[in-house]
Amino acid sequence: MENVKILSSRFGKIKPDSVEEYVANGGYEGLKKAITQQHLDTIEEIKKANLFGRGGAAYPTGIKWEQAYAIPGTKYIVCNADEGEPGTIKDREIMSRDPLMLIEGMTIGAYLFGSSEGFIYCRGEYGKIQKLLRSAIANAKAAGYLGDNILGTGLNFDIKVVSGAGAYVCGENTALAESIEGKTGRPRRKPPYLKNAGLNLKPTVLNNVETYACIPYIVKEGGEKFLSYGTEFSGGTKLMCLIGDVKNRGVYEVPFGTTVRELIDNCGGGMADGKKLKFVHLGGSSGSCFPESMLDTKICYNDLRKAGISLGSGVVLVVSEDQSVVEYLKAVMEFFEEESCGKCTPCREGNQRMVEILEKLTEGKGTAEDIKRLKHLAQIMRDTSFCGLGQSAPVPALTLIKHFEDEFKAYAKGKCSDANCCCKGGK
Repeated sequence: MENVKILSSRFGKIKPDSVEEYVANGGYEGLKKAITQQHLDTIEEIKKANLFGRGGAAYPTGIKWEQAYAIPGTKYIVCNADEGEPGTIKDREIMSRDPLMLIEGMTIGAYLFGSSEGFIYCRGEYGKIQKLLRSAIANAKAAGYLGDNILGTGLNFDIKVVSGAGAYVCGENTALAESIEGKTGRPRRKPPYLKNAGLNLKPTVLNNVETYACIPYIVKEGGEKFLSYGTEFSGGTKLMCLIGDVKNRGVYEVPFGTTVRELIDNCGGGMADGKKLKFVHLGGSSGSCFPESMLDTKICYNDLRKAGISLGSGVVLVVSEDQSVVEYLKAVMEFFEEESCGKCTPCREGNQRMVEILEKLTEGKGTAEDIKRLKHLAQIMRDTSFCGLGQSAPVPALTLIKHFEDEFKAYAKGKCSDANCCCKGGK
């Protein structure tokens, strides 16, 4: 597995909010190059890079920016730094160790779109990081890289840090926009899309922290070089959060094309305590679960899609053989039950009913009919929920039942494999 460092190249080498140290280590070269090029030429490099949105939706960034560029009017530049997906801390790494990389990426966007206002919507629990971001923004303004007449271009652009209030649903882009406006964070109907009517109903370019952080390198080095580190379908590298039953948990930058097995074995050092792997939960709580037989799938948007898997936020939760899939799923669905905003019936009621069924199963009171109901509810939620939260919340249920249906059936018969389970007299 190739050791490539694009996003993490300055981690630990500079004082995070120091513009002087950032510039001395290659910072702001992307912005300086962007102001010498035609706007569409810069966007074309981003298209060549095959940079897909790193927040989970995986929409091609170059195409998004090209579409936004064609829309007239004042545009806002907004960064989704809510990072509420359980187990995901890769955006935290960027903001706490190299925040000026994010700020530079947003500033390049502002130059292309002629934007004067930017917002970083940062998770409420990241209080120290919010303070660091504000310090980095102030230092960038003092050095002429933010504020009035940036680098003599005539661009006046400033960034404000907005604190979230702990709502998972505000990771959804339209709910995030509502929250910035001071409203209850609930998703909007689409269309219109944010690029047409986003923040304050004005055209808005909204990307994830990691997506913006890739922009300076792409502009500086060119889209083809960025693409060369990944695969034909997925350019560059990805920050992956490796957690669970592995020896070395942490955030690792790997080139696209690395397999899930290589990530676990080479970066994670393999399974902890000599345990056997049972399944992997990829992409956060709303991501797919799959067994050991699929570990050689490449981390590539195309390969994962063919396998019926989504990369999501990039978290890899490794689960060992001693974990019950039913108990695990119950914990996941309890999270979604808590975090549903309640706007639509499929998500609001569906999560509650799924938790009730899983409680029956774990208490040894479930039936085979309950498993059918569980699958049916999950499919309805996936197909009819209002926003991405409700549509993706049932994914772990559908994939765990697909790969471990026998274990669900064992619970329904009161014969689960866990000797300590309540259906065998355990507590």
